Amino acid sequence: MRYAYGVATALLLGGTAFSLATGQAGAQVAQNAPNQIVPRAGAPNSFADLAARLQPAVVNISTRQRVPVRTQADPFEEFFRRFGNPQGPQGQDQGQGQGQGRTRETGSLGSGFIISPDGYIVTNNHLIQGAGGQGTVDTVTVTMTDRREYTARIVGRDAPSDLALLKIDANNLPYVNWGDSSRVRVGEWVVAIGNPYGLGGTVTAGIISALHRGITGVGAYDRYIQTDASINMGNSGGPMFDMSGNVIGINSALISPTGASVGIGLAIPAELARPVIDSLRKGQRPQRGYLGVGLQPLDENIAGALGIDKDRGELVRSVVDGEAASRAGIRQGDVIVRVNNRDVTPDETVSYLIANTPVGQKIPVEIIRQGRRQTLSVTVAQRPTEEQLAQQLGTDGDDGQPGGVTPQGGQTTQSLGMTLSPLTPDLARRGNIPATVRGVVITAVDPNSTAAEEGLRPGYVLLSVNQQPVTTPAEFATAVESARRANRTSVLLLVRLPNGTEAFVGVDMPRQ
Repeated sequence: MRYAYGVATALLLGGTAFSLATGQAGAQVAQNAPNQIVPRAGAPNSFADLAARLQPAVVNISTRQRVPVRTQADPFEEFFRRFGNPQGPQGQDQGQGQGQGRTRETGSLGSGFIISPDGYIVTNNHLIQGAGGQGTVDTVTVTMTDRREYTARIVGRDAPSDLALLKIDANNLPYVNWGDSSRVRVGEWVVAIGNPYGLGGTVTAGIISALHRGITGVGAYDRYIQTDASINMGNSGGPMFDMSGNVIGINSALISPTGASVGIGLAIPAELARPVIDSLRKGQRPQRGYLGVGLQPLDENIAGALGIDKDRGELVRSVVDGEAASRAGIRQGDVIVRVNNRDVTPDETVSYLIANTPVGQKIPVEIIRQGRRQTLSVTVAQRPTEEQLAQQLGTDGDDGQPGGVTPQGGQTTQSLGMTLSPLTPDLARRGNIPATVRGVVITAVDPNSTAAEEGLRPGYVLLSVNQQPVTTPAEFATAVESARRANRTSVLLLVRLPNGTEAFVGVDMPRQ
């Protein structure tokens, strides 16, 4: 499960589940086959028949793993050592066996979902992922509604979608089929089944509250179905059914100030999950389109600096050399507004549109560059692994102030509430800034300024203003003044952080 504390989002224990029609020839049919469940229009008198048919296909998933324990010094042991008894209070050598290290057993509880009569089950990747995000847990146990237990093996897992596929050795199991989440509407009834807090099979009902709900703001899978059906820790992995008994979502997150259900549950749409599960079942890595760019949303300040509408496109903050975007001619500072003839919006982001485009397909990508629209032809590449992406785009490290950014004499300028200094060789050396970087260094920020509100800090290097490179404080001030004369309400700054990443920041210009 994932939940947001206030507006932040964090993982909870649980899983996601989906289904596909893989029934064997013969009398056995899916628990949600059309001839087994007849939906009623409007609000149902009861969910009992629906729940009775579907519950057997939802399972409890528990995991176990031994993790290292960091031992702390025993003050009594230290007391005896200090006074001449190295063996401790019990007369035994307290150092024996410590070379092997202590471990403790940890585990998690969540839900899963049977998608075939021969024992394929879907759950969340984070449920079976090892401690610290490395590897997998030691054992996975699946418990049926009739209390039968099976040891499951991990067939495959996919971190970006937070999905995993398990297999148990059994036959003639109850299972369910996929539904079509692309056709659901706000206000429709849904039923959620899972194992909140490890209590066992639990059924809750509600309606679809919203579609395409984002909780992280990034990624191809930040696109959830919101429901007021009660979702709690341990529900993750359980299915969300429509009134026909079709799986339209996978209960996987919640937004709550306490971590408990407050009526804002989130489910991954089945339309996003099915291709991932199909690939894992075939033993393949899921195929996702990839451009090779770092992106930023167009907030009000950035859009105002560019003179375009906000939330109608995404800004390219970085381009990976040699990847699809670079080969097609996309540059840092371009605004991508359409992908394959579909508008880029907060509901349909560049990441979502590209990830769901077949690898190898050539598509038109419309951009705005220096105020002018143009269309580029892009051949969509295969998304690298998460490890490869981290190496390409860099990881978020400490973006605080590096040591020694106070200028030693020389020209300084104050602009937009910032004190700026030329990037001298001495300043670059003390700030660990590569010699190839060209710009001006922020040496102080007025805490009451809009620059401070936007997160600009001493030690950051300003590379450009409104996409025009600047190398001196005077050039920076001139560019800001030009924007003011053009009646711009904000300016677009390209900033290099101390960890080496670059990002665009829109800063309001104070009125004069």
